[in-house]
Amino acid sequence: MASISTPVLPEFSLKNRVIVVSGGARGLGLTQAEALLEAGAIVHALDILPEPSPEFDVVAVRAEKELGTSLTYHRIDVREEQELNELIKDIADKHGRLDGLIAAAGIQQETPALEHSGADFDRILGVNVTGVFLTAQAVARQIIRLGQKSGSLVLIASMSGTVANRGLICPAYNSSKAAVIQLARNLASEWGKFGIRVNTISPGYIVTAMTDMLFVKFPERREYFANGNMLGRMSTANEFRGAAVFLLSEASSFMTGSDLRIDGGHCAW
Repeated sequence: MASISTPVLPEFSLKNRVIVVSGGARGLGLTQAEALLEAGAIVHALDILPEPSPEFDVVAVRAEKELGTSLTYHRIDVREEQELNELIKDIADKHGRLDGLIAAAGIQQETPALEHSGADFDRILGVNVTGVFLTAQAVARQIIRLGQKSGSLVLIASMSGTVANRGLICPAYNSSKAAVIQLARNLASEWGKFGIRVNTISPGYIVTAMTDMLFVKFPERREYFANGNMLGRMSTANEFRGAAVFLLSEASSFMTGSDLRIDGGHCAW
């Protein structure tokens, strides 16, 4: 009989791996960062907020006191190419390695297409597509520079990159998420020779502080969104923890150029 100390499913371990999480100051990014910490990773969170959410400090303390690892915050705009590359290089140099990325930084705006300004459209694409590309590029450069044999990049897309959301008018946001899915495929095709895998996660509707505010303005959407999928409810950020660990670990070592859609069956109707 195996000892109780024998690792269970060791391919899911992220022990000592160094992972960057953009959009990691709060919400889905922070939830996924905590999952990586629990799997043993050292995590550096990037976000544009002057200070991370209060929950961030709780997770950071837990990382140090309970998990024997660390969670570090860096304030940065992912569209600032030179500053971003310098920061990612500093992180890689500090640890002598860089193993992965969750690119979760993103913004959303609900505006009908006939009323959408070009400036706002460009701003959304700038963060959601260009910012994701620049972050992935900066991390890949360091993996290659350090001569590592493998790396895993996870780009947060959305089911909105596959379908148009009925009742939710977000032409720029939805277009940006479709672009992220296609971007991942192309990066995977280029960087596979370096052992770098690139995949996307496409969540369905998630209960967040942002959606709660939306429901105050449009209370009918709470039920409408829930009834749009096969499970009859919205998801929580915690339901995407396992997907993050899976894609960044050896458990998914032969998976690249793929989209992991977790939408409660919304797109399967």
